[in-house]
Amino acid sequence: MKRKIIASVLTFMMVMSACPSVYAATEHYNDSSKTGDAESWQAYKDNWETLSSDYTQVSITPGQDETELNFAWYSEKTDSEGTPVVHFGTDQEALETFEGTVGDVDTSLTGDKAYEYNHVTVTGIQPSTTYYYTVERNGEQSEVVEYTTQSLDSVKILYVGDPQIGASVGQPQDGGELAAESGAGNTAALNDGFAWDRTLDAAVAENPDLSFVISAGDQVNKTGQPKEEEYAAYLSADALKTLPVATTIGNHDSLNPDYTYHFNNPNATEYGTTEAGGDYYYSYGDGLFIVLNTNNYNVAEHKQAIEEAIAAYPDAAWRVVTIHQDIYGSGLDHSDTDGMILRTQLTPVFDEADIDVVLQGHDHTYSRSKLLYGDGQTHSSYEFRLNEEGTDYDWDHAYNVETDEQIPLYPEDGDEEGAAAKDAFTQDNMCYTIEDVEGNTVTDPQGILYMTANSASGSKYYELTATQQDYIAARSQNWLPSFSVITMDSDSFQIDTYQITDDGTVEQIDETFTIEKTAGAADETATDAAAEDETSTDAAAEDETSTDAAADETATDAAAEDETAEDAAAEDTAADETTEDAAAESTEAAE
Repeated sequence: MKRKIIASVLTFMMVMSACPSVYAATEHYNDSSKTGDAESWQAYKDNWETLSSDYTQVSITPGQDETELNFAWYSEKTDSEGTPVVHFGTDQEALETFEGTVGDVDTSLTGDKAYEYNHVTVTGIQPSTTYYYTVERNGEQSEVVEYTTQSLDSVKILYVGDPQIGASVGQPQDGGELAAESGAGNTAALNDGFAWDRTLDAAVAENPDLSFVISAGDQVNKTGQPKEEEYAAYLSADALKTLPVATTIGNHDSLNPDYTYHFNNPNATEYGTTEAGGDYYYSYGDGLFIVLNTNNYNVAEHKQAIEEAIAAYPDAAWRVVTIHQDIYGSGLDHSDTDGMILRTQLTPVFDEADIDVVLQGHDHTYSRSKLLYGDGQTHSSYEFRLNEEGTDYDWDHAYNVETDEQIPLYPEDGDEEGAAAKDAFTQDNMCYTIEDVEGNTVTDPQGILYMTANSASGSKYYELTATQQDYIAARSQNWLPSFSVITMDSDSFQIDTYQITDDGTVEQIDETFTIEKTAGAADETATDAAAEDETSTDAAAEDETSTDAAADETATDAAAEDETAEDAAAEDTAADETTEDAAAESTEAAE
């Protein structure tokens, strides 16, 4: 992501009016040489050359549901064609064997060595059980890892945003600047990888009963370039050996296929695809989790993915969507420009699907929305397009899908036409209604809760908007790594958010927010899902009935027309006979 040069709101306005396309990071970032434990930091640095070139780190991802676990890892390509295997079970001396699939890694991403990626799914997993696992390929077996599942009665989930390993590039450290060279030369990835590891350790220490992690995207920083050392730093975190992560495709992940190699996502669809893959979904405990790749602006496809997910898991008490771009956020860099690019389209789709919570990232700030739903009006659709080189998105312009109008998001001073187009774009995105509820515990709300996570690693931070948007209930930017903890059961969905101070203290930065759902409301959601299927079936039946009725009516009309024609012919014959009789009578009279 990008950061507009700013020292204050006034400076921002001056700079952007003079040079709207210039971007840089803030001076704020997490300097691991100062915030980490000195001994641990030194050990991490000493091991960096080895770690940064080890592309074989294992990632684990939630499976289709809580009974499955997905594995992915690289192995060096050899002449052997061995099958990837995960050994998994409760008896360390007699682990069960699970086989998977293998594919080639694009060699342009890995340099001198050729690699293959391995994907394996483990099944039959039970809650509250301790397992052991090791992965194997071509005779090379990893160390044994202990993995413990948690209870499903109340599930705890770690929610993080934008680890973005490598994003601290250019920041000062030890008298120099953090660099983004390849391999060990990527000192920004060194800094951020250590900080990411530190955040996860702090979160796990406070919440040892976590079931899995949700990342709202931008796992790494480089866009459209080789970045395996960044993935190596991301995946090397100790906590990730025992915590599955449901990742989201961010704009920095989107333009390379390496994401699809490193993460074995469940129920992967063909909807919403970019180079990094598309939408996917999974069920865990009482929740249905739908992950959308909003770097693809085809909302019709995202809608199909949501419908497919709900049809697969119609009885879930909670429906949670994760997207990278914050369509309702409060960061200066994105929330009022590219972040809300899909707001007019996704808001009604989420409403129609009875989504409860949307988890977002992208803006490197923390915010919690009020409960929102659509205004019921018709709005235009918008999208971003790639730059001319195809290496990144053109972040300076939005495009109206219907009219093809190019809208400058940062119109130059004196560009009245551009300013008017931007104002119209902003006004059109006022497409929401704020639900009238009070307090931090709500029951059976109509609206949706939209959360935006700050950077979990602290690799990069953004300013908040000068004015808090009316749809925002709470927000913060304290220039510290942060994370949220979701606690979910069949009746409640609770979220707590924390920051990690320089000395490692974990502090809560927002009040606990809880959504409660009564049994009737949960039943109604399931009934609605069934009703939608029934409606589709009925609609098809009605179409068939209408077709049959139309056919019958046509046949009846045709028969009636034939009968009318026959009657007309009979009448003509009778008329002819009458004429002939009259002529005969006239002849007789004359005679």
